[in-house]
Amino acid sequence: MMLERQRDGIAKAAGKYKGRTPLATDLRQKVVSLVESGMAKTKVARELNIGETTVYRILATSKNYSKAAIGNE
Repeated sequence: MMLERQRDGIAKAAGKYKGRTPLATDLRQKVVSLVESGMAKTKVARELNIGETTVYRILATSKNYSKAAIGNE
């Protein structure tokens, strides 16, 4: 355990830390299209097996979705 954390620290210091990979673009497009079609954000999250917060985050950063409509269910 200690050596793993040490390796992580060394990798971060060397600029090799990559972080988590982002969600696929097609999944983002599915989220936007499902919400625009009228599906509730909670149901979209359940159907695509992602978190509800992720749905809101995708909608907030999406250029194809109106920011004023984010809070509306």
